[in-house]
This record gives sequence, structure tokens and C-alpha cells, in this order.
Amino acid sequence: MQRTTPPFRADHVGSLLRPAALKEARTRHERNEIGADALRAIEDREIERIIKKQEDIGLKLATDGEFRRSWWHFDFFRGLDGVTFYLADHGIQFAGVQTKAHALKVDGKLGFSGHPMLDHFKFLKAHTRVVPKMTIPAPSTLHFRQGRAAISKEIYPDLDAFFDDLATAYRDAIRAFYDAGCRYLQLDDTAWAMACDPSERAHSKERGDEPEKLPPRYARLTNAALAGKPADMVVTMHSCRGNFRSTFIASGGYEFVAEQLLAHTDLDGYFLEYDNERSGGFEPLRYFPKGNKQIVLGLVTSKFGRLESKDAIRRRIDEATKYVALDQLCLSPQCGFASTEEGNVLSEDEQWAKLRMVVEIADEVWG
Repeated sequence: MQRTTPPFRADHVGSLLRPAALKEARTRHERNEIGADALRAIEDREIERIIKKQEDIGLKLATDGEFRRSWWHFDFFRGLDGVTFYLADHGIQFAGVQTKAHALKVDGKLGFSGHPMLDHFKFLKAHTRVVPKMTIPAPSTLHFRQGRAAISKEIYPDLDAFFDDLATAYRDAIRAFYDAGCRYLQLDDTAWAMACDPSERAHSKERGDEPEKLPPRYARLTNAALAGKPADMVVTMHSCRGNFRSTFIASGGYEFVAEQLLAHTDLDGYFLEYDNERSGGFEPLRYFPKGNKQIVLGLVTSKFGRLESKDAIRRRIDEATKYVALDQLCLSPQCGFASTEEGNVLSEDEQWAKLRMVVEIADEVWG
């Protein structure tokens, strides 16, 4: 029952804690103490190290840990045509802490005409013996947190045109990653899961949107972005309620979006957070269709270092089988370990112990 194609029975969301040497190099680069070439050499070395670590603990995939990024999403979006990155008057508010005051606005026609992350993927592919996995933000994420307020009404008086151009940009991006050799691409998303929180839906209204209409709108956007995807390319999506320095933004189960997300999108797999009560129960999984698609259960928290009980995780997998067959389930941490370069509040050793446990449990459950 082990899988030879992604997502794998033991998988992970993508980002990994930045080692001290990399953090120091990035700080020195920002101070103009070292150049871009010197920084890249340190990134290369540290990425090679964590690729080997992923292979050594038994994972069938490897990412670059997102080591060349500051943010899980802004670094990709700012490389799209029509998107401007700027310094805002405040950061994104998480539970008790704010991010750096960075923001985006759409002030031009959206498009994809090349991206530095294509070279990032090529480096990963050239240095791993397992399946190289690339992560980029989902298209819906460019809309939800900024909303209508951050999209130029001069460029896009009609939001349908915005969503059409965004889907086209993603189709071009997916093809570009495929041409670079990528066969396992993950879209990371906060829009779907955050829309499940009534307070986040209220903020969405304040930004000028109609949250009740967003799940079908995002389903159409996702499917338009995936249109023409090559048959031998796997595209999954991770749904997140916020992950910054071990804090969060949203709470609530998947009921508000489950039918549209699970039954009406053309994704090959879904990474769903289920590490605590904020994620709700497994009941929304009743919408998941039988077949070849996979649900990757995020039962192991990436926010704190204490190891979960293997027996408790196995019991949770058993609970999920009331709604989804075991051969359509996989296991992973609930999110990345460092969605931003600051990272979550745990050590590298604790991070690797979590990932090693995921591999061990997957071996025990699926053979």
C-alpha cells in the first residue's frame, strides 16, 4: 500500500527551519557585507545538506526547504507581471504577533513571463535522488487576504477579468515548471481554510468581497489554472490557517468550503491541517470522491517540538477512515516548519524527529 507516485504516504509541506549559517548570511547580505554570489553559495551548500537529510530519513521526496525565500508566498507573487511589492504601515496580524510590514498590490495586467524559482527548482532536481517537490502559493491566495481593495480598479474594473488573467498566469507557470522537469508541484493556500473562520469572512466583507461566493469562485479559478496540466504531473494543494513563529490566524473546520474544495477541484491531492481542535473534525471529508486522489492528513504539528504519541496518530488515521478509505490517505506535518524565514519555535533536531516519525508511522500503517 506504499505509493510510488506523489503524494507519498509519508510527505511534508515543504518549508524547513533555516540553519544559523543561512540566517547569518542573509543578514550580512542585507547589510551589503557579502554579495549575491556569496549568499547563493551558502544557500547551495545548505540546500544540498537538507536534501540529503530528507533522503537519509526515508522520505521519497525532497524540497529545498524554501531556503532562498523570505516568505512562502510574497517571493513568488512579486515575480509575476502586474504585482508590486511594497512596505506597508503594519504587518499581518497573527495570534499575539505581527509579521514584517510587507504587502502586495495588483497594479498592472497579470502575467507570467519567467521566474527565478524556475532555477531554484532546477538546482533541487539536479541534487536529489528522490522526487523533487516544488511549492508555490495557490492562485486564490493572491486574492483573499488583500481582496478587492488591493486590486487596481483601473486595470481590473471587473474582477472576472482579474481571475481570468490570474488563471492564465498560473497555467503558464505550471507549464514552465513542467518544462523545467517538475512532476510534483504543490500549491500552498490560506484562502480556503481561512474562509472557514467567521471572523475572517467578516474581514473579507470589509475588503469589499462576498465571502459566501468565494468557494465556487476559487474552485473555478483553481480548475482554470490547472487546465491543460500534463497527465504525468501531480499537483496538490495545502490548506493553512496561518503559520508564523508557531502562531496562527484562523480557526474552524472545513465545512464551509469542503464540498467545493474536495468534490469540485481538479487537484490530485489535498494537504489538510488536523493537528488540533482548531481544525475541526473529519466529517467534511465525506465530500471526498472515491478514486485515485489522496488526502494527506496533517496530524503532526510543525508548531512545537514535542513529539506526538504514535498510537494517538494511528488512532486519528483510523478515525479518518470512517470517511475516506485508507488507500486514499497519507500522513504529513500539518504545515511547513518555516513559512517565513523566521521559522517556528522548535529546534532543527525536533523538526527532523517529527519528519522521521512521519516516515515510521507511514511504514507501520501502509507497509
